[in-house]
Amino acid sequence: MKKYLFLMIAVLTACSTPDKKGADSVAGSPAETVIKSTVEEVLALQPSADPLLLEKGVRHAASLWRAEDGTPEEFSEFVASNYISDPDKRRSVFLKVSNYFESLSGNMNEITLDLRKVLDEAAGEIDEVDRMFGNYSVGSHLQTDFYNNRIAFVVALNYPYYTLAEKEELGSGWSREEWAMARLGDQFVSRVPAELNQAATVAMGNAEMYIAEYNIHMGKLRTDDGQQLFPDDMILLSHWNLRDEIKSNYADSESGPQKQEMIYRVMERIIRQEIPAEVINNPDYEWSPFSNKTAKDGSSVELDAEPDTRYSHLLNIFNSEKAIDPYVPGMNTAILRSFSGGMEISQEDAEALFDEYLSSPQLQNLGEVIKTRLGRELRPYDIWYDGFKSRSSIPESLLTARTSALYPDPTAFHMGMPAMLVKLGWSPERAKQIADRIVVDPARGSGHAWGAGMKGAVSHLRTRVSDKGMDYKGYNIAVHEFGHNVEQTISLYDVDYYMLSGVPNTAFTEATAFLFQDRDLMLLGMKEDNPEKERLQTLDAAWSLMEIMGVSMVEMKLWKWLYENPQTTPAELRGQTVNIAVEVWNKYFAPVMGVSDSPLLAIYSHMINGPLYLQNYAYGQIIQFQIEDHLKGKDFSDEIDRMYSLGRLTPQNWMNQAAGVKISAQPVLRALEEALK
Repeated sequence: MKKYLFLMIAVLTACSTPDKKGADSVAGSPAETVIKSTVEEVLALQPSADPLLLEKGVRHAASLWRAEDGTPEEFSEFVASNYISDPDKRRSVFLKVSNYFESLSGNMNEITLDLRKVLDEAAGEIDEVDRMFGNYSVGSHLQTDFYNNRIAFVVALNYPYYTLAEKEELGSGWSREEWAMARLGDQFVSRVPAELNQAATVAMGNAEMYIAEYNIHMGKLRTDDGQQLFPDDMILLSHWNLRDEIKSNYADSESGPQKQEMIYRVMERIIRQEIPAEVINNPDYEWSPFSNKTAKDGSSVELDAEPDTRYSHLLNIFNSEKAIDPYVPGMNTAILRSFSGGMEISQEDAEALFDEYLSSPQLQNLGEVIKTRLGRELRPYDIWYDGFKSRSSIPESLLTARTSALYPDPTAFHMGMPAMLVKLGWSPERAKQIADRIVVDPARGSGHAWGAGMKGAVSHLRTRVSDKGMDYKGYNIAVHEFGHNVEQTISLYDVDYYMLSGVPNTAFTEATAFLFQDRDLMLLGMKEDNPEKERLQTLDAAWSLMEIMGVSMVEMKLWKWLYENPQTTPAELRGQTVNIAVEVWNKYFAPVMGVSDSPLLAIYSHMINGPLYLQNYAYGQIIQFQIEDHLKGKDFSDEIDRMYSLGRLTPQNWMNQAAGVKISAQPVLRALEEALK
């Protein structure tokens, strides 16, 4: 799922002290005349200085300077004393600063892992004090200190910030060192009050815990005539495990459709907040999601619906982000910060790409193929149709028997990682080197990958394993997270400059995770002799991309609505979420599915515990498809090592160097058209 090191970097780049005169004020920032005279003064003192780079640095430092930092005269004195014009000296200081940042980021990452251990791992009962420590942001005051001791101004002055447009224009001509220096310049671009960042961390942490405990006791579900469809001990987390259970039942033509319909009703009840609050993470009641009736010990009981808790968490996150907006000039909405800032792809470009793909007539033809394969009309939950994958014809019980025998606990999965890497092409020595830098922990939720923040530290793979061993669903997710961990390890340990460590955005780590996940059967030693494998993979990729683009489209429209209606209530937000989900469904999905007015696209838990992240999955699938195409005829492991050692360039620069292409959905559509023939 998420690459959590990104959250640590976000802390480093966002927080600071508030301007005492208000968020919109830049009182104390040096005037244009001061900036020009300062540049002239430095050029007189250091005539060898690059005038363009000097002016850029002075302007950037001036944009961050406030009245409490000193007078305009003191600003000029600071610049004259701290500007580094000598290239060798500038490089030497850059390497020192990089080492300091690695120490800070890496050690704070380790502290955060420790503080969140009880929340993220299956590590006993959660007390309120655990939530308090787990939601504490250890870096929330870091830049307050960096502005007070003027480290921030030294960096801003000598390694100025380049906008996305500048990086795209100039980046192709930059050396690796110039790219790394530009990434250092990304560290100080705004001054946000530490208390606002801490509030955002708390809001997000509370939402994450809400979702992590949103389990449905499937053995307690009943049809309206009292049938129990699922085993007594089946507990599924919303939405991930519910979705995966729908997928697994395509292999069961006898009782699968009835189970899928029941899960679909559960999802609708969650979205509309009609689900009885007492049946969430609670085995004490029987519940019929069709009639929404509940019983206990065979006797009917009346239970209250969940009181818009789902949307209260989302609204709390929105309000915490909105409070930050005025302190981030040029990116004064969470939408801008997520897309142009975090992804380095504009929201407008993403929406246009998604609209182009979702409007493609090939998708309607693909829907007809699925309808024929199923032998029935499509239902809304068929957005998760899994029948193109070879594993869908293999009973899940057989898959689970294999995974539970191989991996009875997290330790066994960790012990098996080197062998999996060897199957993917790495040498035994290289496989051990990578696997030794990853640890496996028991997850409280569905699982995630958390990267290391410095060399010498390890990445964490959190996975859910019951006392019966790892079932196939858990294994499939664990392999996905393993892909994240491999990327996290390569892009930290094998990148030449620490400031370039990582990937352009989280879509790229998702692409790696998908590459691994698609090879899960091969890693189990289950051979697929299917001459239509490549064609089926294309059909599956195209269908999956349609689904995740639709979900992301809902979220983009919802956040736009939130900014237009900031005073909304949780109840109003719930109603609008349903309206937008239905609107997107009717525009793009109804023509394909043949059914209208479904709110199903609003079920994704990411909308609640990780807002404005879903677009990364869509881009991840596009990038995965393009990388898969690039990998044909090449060594998988060698290319993964090469590509992910490029580090954190901008997305388009990375794709050009990694695969020689631009990011586009057109390759998927062209391949789909061929596959449909």
